[in-house]
Amino acid sequence: MKFEIPSGARHILQTLSDAGYEAYLVGGCVRDLLRRVDPHDWDICTSARPEDTESCFAGHRIIETGLKHGTITVLEDGEPYEITTYRTEGPYSDSRRPDFVNFVSDLEADLARRDFTMNAIAIGLDGSLRDPFGGETDIKAGLIRCVGEPAQRFREDGLRVMRALRFGAVFGYKLEEETAQAIHKNRHMLEHVAAERINVELCKLLVGSKVGDILRQYPDVLCEFWPELKPLVTLKQNNPWHCWGGWEHTIHAVEATPADLTLRLTMLLHDIGKPSCKSTDENGVDHFYGHPAISAKLSDQMLRTLKFDNKTRERVVTLVEYHDIQIPCRDRSIRKWLGRLGPETFFQLLEVKRADGMGQAYELVKDRLAQLEKIKAKAEEIVAQGQCFSLKDLAVNGRDVIAAGIAPGPEVGRVLNGLLEQVLNGLVPNNREALLSLIADEQPNQSN
Repeated sequence: MKFEIPSGARHILQTLSDAGYEAYLVGGCVRDLLRRVDPHDWDICTSARPEDTESCFAGHRIIETGLKHGTITVLEDGEPYEITTYRTEGPYSDSRRPDFVNFVSDLEADLARRDFTMNAIAIGLDGSLRDPFGGETDIKAGLIRCVGEPAQRFREDGLRVMRALRFGAVFGYKLEEETAQAIHKNRHMLEHVAAERINVELCKLLVGSKVGDILRQYPDVLCEFWPELKPLVTLKQNNPWHCWGGWEHTIHAVEATPADLTLRLTMLLHDIGKPSCKSTDENGVDHFYGHPAISAKLSDQMLRTLKFDNKTRERVVTLVEYHDIQIPCRDRSIRKWLGRLGPETFFQLLEVKRADGMGQAYELVKDRLAQLEKIKAKAEEIVAQGQCFSLKDLAVNGRDVIAAGIAPGPEVGRVLNGLLEQVLNGLVPNNREALLSLIADEQPNQSN
C-alpha cells in the first residue's frame, strides 16, 4: 500500500535505518493514513536507545521531551517529530503514567502496551504494515477495540475511557462489546484523571458527528465527573410540548446544533436545572418554572469543575440563562436584545432556541421555529444596515453630553442610556442633531 509520508519523516526513518536500527511510523498517524485522513502529527518508534537516537541526529535541533520514558523530539524541516524507543511499561500506580519503563528491542512488545488496536499499528519506510493485533481490520470495520484485556487498559490510565468515547463520536466507530462493557465497569477510573485532561477529550467528543450515539449509550461516564447530570438522565417530562424525557430531549438538541463547542455545551447543559424545578399540576402535566436560572447557575459550577476558560464558560452560562426567553418579532425588541447580548451572542441564542425546539414535539413548535427564522432575517437586516442597538452605535457620546451641559459623572451614563432607550423604541431617530436637541430640551427639567 502506498502512503504519502512527509520528507522529514522519511529522512528520520532513513537515518535511523542507515545507522542499523529499526524505525517505524506508529500510532495516530498510521491510523489516520489507513482512514485516508491527513495526519496532524508524525510519531516514530525505534529500536535505538534515546542516547543513540540523539547521536544519529547530532546536527539537528533536539528537544528532550520525555527522555526518562524514551522520547525525544527532533526538528526536521522546521517540523517536530517525536521519536520513542521501543518499551514496555511497569504498573500505573497513579492511574496515569507508568511507574517505570523498560527499553526493549521488539516492536510487537512496544505495540502491546498501547490503548486501542487502531493505534497499535506501525508502518515501515517501505510502506509495510506491522499489525499484530488486527488494527487495520478494526479500522475497516469501524470498531474500537482495546489491545489485550480491556479492563487492564482502562485501569492503567482512566483517561482512556474518555478517549474511547471521543474516537466513537468523532470517527463514528462502534465500541467492541468487551471494550464497551469495560468502560461502564471502569468509568470510576476518571476520578484519578485531572480535570484539564477530561476537558480536552470532552470538547473533542462534543463536536463529533456521532456525539448523540455516545451520549445515549454512555451517560454514566459523563456522570462520573458531572454528577449533576444524573437527575436529568432519568427525568420524565409529562408535558404536551415534550415527546421525550429530559436526557433524550437534551441529546436531540445537541444533535440539532452545528459542530460548535459553545453551542453543544449549551445544549448539553441548558435543562440541567429542570429536575429541581419540576412540579405537576392537577391534570398531571409537568412544569419546570424557573429552570433557566437554576440551569445557568449549575452550568457555571460544572464548567468551573472542568476548568473551562472564562470566555467559553461565560458565553455558555449566558446562553443557558436566556434559552427560554420569548423574543417578539419586532424591530424594537430585536434591537433591544442585539444591544443587550451583542450580535454574536444574539445569533447564537437564536441557534440555541432552534435546537431546543428541534428536541420538542414538532407539530407544536413548528410555528415557533418559523418565527425564529423571521427574527433571524430581521436581525441580519438590522446589523447590515448599521442600525443603532447599543451605546457604541449611538450618534452622540459622553463628550457630547458633557458639552451639552451635563456634569461629568453617573448622570452622563443615565442620559446616554435614556437616549438609547428612545432610539430603540423608535421615538427618536439616531441622528446627532435630534439627540442633542433632546438633551437640550431636558435640561430645564434636570435643573429643577
